[in-house]
Amino acid sequence: MLRILLIALLLYALTTAVEFEDNFKNCHPDKLGFDACVREGLNSIRPYFKTGLPKYNVLPFDPFFAKEVTATRGVPNFGFILTLRNVTETGWAISKVTKFISELRNYRIVYTQSFPKKVLNGNYEFKGELFSSTITNKGRFTLILYDLMQTTTVTRLPGQKVRAQMDVESINNLELHITNLLFGKQLLENILDKIINTTWQPGFVITRGLINELVSTAFTEIFNNSFYNFPFEKIFKSNQSIS
Repeated sequence: MLRILLIALLLYALTTAVEFEDNFKNCHPDKLGFDACVREGLNSIRPYFKTGLPKYNVLPFDPFFAKEVTATRGVPNFGFILTLRNVTETGWAISKVTKFISELRNYRIVYTQSFPKKVLNGNYEFKGELFSSTITNKGRFTLILYDLMQTTTVTRLPGQKVRAQMDVESINNLELHITNLLFGKQLLENILDKIINTTWQPGFVITRGLINELVSTAFTEIFNNSFYNFPFEKIFKSNQSIS
């Protein structure tokens, strides 16, 4: 009985690996329709966002985890440093790739994704300098984006690391909750929380670039860890090589 069970588990594992590769079996870089084929393939493999691909050393993406991400604005003595730690992001498994463009000669791909809901939470540390004054603060944050449309550009030049650039194009709504925003003054923090979440549109114009930078930094590291040695040539074969 044990032997039968082990054989069944082995067959299941092999089938799972084949199923992943089969999602791109008709995607040939030198064939018309390659971009559309990859787009549909990416939407088909969304369940793997939660499980990862152990065969290819790809870790789960949903949720993805970033130990530390930092963004800086301004100049010395006049600006701020925002550091996010132990950040978790969920929502990839329910996303959909709506557009995919390959620029293989430029070693680049560009794809647009829609997220019904994306949730980020973690710890923050803020350090601001205004001439001779310094402000420091830290706490936790939760950011929820609804009906998010995001475009990602991934570039990997020969012999170099992967670079990912995210651009949040549009959202329908958001929720942002930050603890210790006013150093523990709970009543005022509750009032400010309501103001932020009812008048977020003007602020989003300012914070959009900051969000893009933080997410791009985090995913550049993740893409490098997961896809630097990924055998793309085995998944995407030219039509001539298999004829």
